[in-house]
Amino acid sequence: MTLLSHFVGTSVGVDDSEQLMAMQFLAAGYGSSQPPLYTWLGILAASLVGTSILALKIVKYALLAGGLIACFAAVRRLSYSNRAATAAMFGLLLFPQIVWEMQHALTHSVAVFCFSSLLLLAVVELQKRRSAAAYALLGLAAAAAMLSKYNVVIFLAALFLAALSLRETREAIFDRRFLISMVVAILACLPTFYWSLTHLGDLLAHSGGLGVAEGGSAAKTLSRGILGLGNAILNFAGLPVAIFAVAFFLARKEPAPTPEAAPWPEKLVWRAIAFALLITLVVVLAGGVTQFRDRWMLPVFVLLPAALAMRLDAMGERGRKTQATIVFVGAVIAILALPVSWYMHVHGGDNRGSIVRIDYASLQRQLTAEGPVGTVVSNWFWIGNLRLVDPDLVVLDDEIPDFAKSIREPAVLVLADDEEAASVIFDRITEAGYVMDTVHRHIAVPQLFGGMPRQVTITRLHKIGAP
Repeated sequence: MTLLSHFVGTSVGVDDSEQLMAMQFLAAGYGSSQPPLYTWLGILAASLVGTSILALKIVKYALLAGGLIACFAAVRRLSYSNRAATAAMFGLLLFPQIVWEMQHALTHSVAVFCFSSLLLLAVVELQKRRSAAAYALLGLAAAAAMLSKYNVVIFLAALFLAALSLRETREAIFDRRFLISMVVAILACLPTFYWSLTHLGDLLAHSGGLGVAEGGSAAKTLSRGILGLGNAILNFAGLPVAIFAVAFFLARKEPAPTPEAAPWPEKLVWRAIAFALLITLVVVLAGGVTQFRDRWMLPVFVLLPAALAMRLDAMGERGRKTQATIVFVGAVIAILALPVSWYMHVHGGDNRGSIVRIDYASLQRQLTAEGPVGTVVSNWFWIGNLRLVDPDLVVLDDEIPDFAKSIREPAVLVLADDEEAASVIFDRITEAGYVMDTVHRHIAVPQLFGGMPRQVTITRLHKIGAP
């Protein structure tokens, strides 16, 4: 997928185009209510292969592969069978948000997936060898998870509580060397924490998406919150749970030994899931949250396939057959998703997805027809694709922090024929000390693979008080 995207790809969707804008500069934070690690990895990849689709895909698929491999390694290091570890890994591909959404959309959620699995592996390694290096690696894994996406704090808290609840892992936490983990994690996160405190507006830019207290009365808010959480859980975990259940049903005639008490690794994983659910429910009830997105359940259920695969290891031939079915189904889904994901990358979809088909080279030529352009400003993320044509171009939208300082003249405003409100970007332009030219230029930008040209309006920006 990475190589095909490089050689045949068109442009990228909304999430990746947002990253193209953020990757213009190295900073401790980038706004949009997201931590910076994914963007840092994008900058690193771009420094090696250039600002291109290849750089974006290298980051995304490296993180996807890292999460899958870390899950496999963690289960194996806990002394479970190869079949259990493989079932845990392929079980992750039963989540539509992982095998499908992460390929053609999403960015920071991909990092959460990878570093949550790596954090579990770090806990396992710490239990295997209680050394200063293992504690330092645990701190780095925790910092990487925190710098991936802020909702991973649910996973961190749940895993910590689960470890505290078990004698086998509690000793590792009470060890004085656990301070090494804490110091490493705090030092790694400190620049971003400081940036967040000094950019609270950027940090909380998307807090309205939680729908806090939108029910009106307390009772309606509570019911909407519980219903929304239930729907998110069902949409995220419903398919993998159903497939595991069907696979177990198909193996019902196979012999199975008498059930035994779960060993501590299995208890750790199941308790982490239970604590994550409990913490999420408390946040919903206490915060009055009423709106949810399915992918927000990732920190809650990322360990579910591993937990189920571990339990099946104790079920003899019945468990082995169930594990084999999970591996087969996960592999088939992944293979079938490949050509469809490729089609979506090239052709995009309707509405916002169609931005991948815009001929950005043509747009760039028309932008500079009347003179050079140093900065392009727009009201949403699609414009980030212009950096695939000209990596030196400064591209900004209303969510870029330090907006005024980032403008390099000459600057233009570009608005497409979409339904995105432009009032916010108008305010940012005014606050930055610029005014729009009274003359607007309307151009038609062709779309690849047919389709009606996109209508785009271009307006020059002038610094107030400049001669």
